[in-house]
Amino acid sequence: MTDRQSKIAVVTGAGSGIGRAVAVELLRAGWSVALAGRRPETLEETAALAPETASLAVRTDVARPKDVAALFAAAVERFGRVDLLFNNAGTFGPGGVPVEDLSYEAWRHVVDTNLNGAFLCAQAAYRQMKEQDPQGGRIINNGSISAHTPRPHSAPYTATKHALTGLTKALSLDGRPYRIAVGQIDIGNAATDMTARMESGALQANGEVVPEPVMDVADVARTVRHMAELPLEANVQFATVLATTMPYVGRG
Repeated sequence: MTDRQSKIAVVTGAGSGIGRAVAVELLRAGWSVALAGRRPETLEETAALAPETASLAVRTDVARPKDVAALFAAAVERFGRVDLLFNNAGTFGPGGVPVEDLSYEAWRHVVDTNLNGAFLCAQAAYRQMKEQDPQGGRIINNGSISAHTPRPHSAPYTATKHALTGLTKALSLDGRPYRIAVGQIDIGNAATDMTARMESGALQANGEVVPEPVMDVADVARTVRHMAELPLEANVQFATVLATTMPYVGRG
C-alpha cells in the first residue's frame, strides 16, 4: 500500500510504553502512522522497530496548542487524512505524594498533559475527520483502571482519568453526525517502564506495599488495533484490559 492508500493513524506518546507498542502494531498491520512525542530520538527508535513502513515522527508536546496543530498538519500533508487518533500521551506525576503536600505546579502539569492534551488532540482530529472526504474516523482515548478507582496518593492522575471518561462520552455523542466514533481503553498493569515498580511493590489502600502482576503490553496493542479496525458503524465504547490477577476486582 502507498501512504495514501493505507489507513492513517496519529499516535501520541509514541516514543515509549503503550504508545510505542500500539504504533508498532498498527505499522506492522499496514497502517501509516504519525508518531507524536516530546523526544524525537525515542520516536525514531519506535519507527526503527517497524522498518519499511510508512511512519512520520513529529516532536509534539500535547499540552501546547501550536504543537498539536502542527502535528495534525504534518500528518495530513504527508498522508492526506486521519482515520484514527490514539490519544495516549500521559503522565502519572509525582507518585506517592500525599494530597496535602502536592504542589500546584505538579497538579497543573498532570492536568495539562492528561486532560488538556487529550482534548486538544481530539479537537484537532475531530476537525480533520469532519471535513475530510470520505468523512469520519475514530478516536480511542487511553483511560486507565484509575478512571474507575484510585490508587493511594494519585489525585491528579485519578482526577484526569475520570475526566477523560466524560470527555470520551461527550465526543462520542457529538461525533455521531459526522461518522466519528469515539471509545476508550482502560488499562491495568501493562508491562512498561511506567509500571516497572508494580512488580517490586505498589502501595495498596490498606497501607501495605505488595508486588502486583503485569501483562504483556502487546496484548493491549492488539486490543487497540481491534477497536481501530472495526467499521465506523460499530464502536467499542469502553474496554477494560488488565492483568488477570491484579488487585482491582473485589478485594484483591
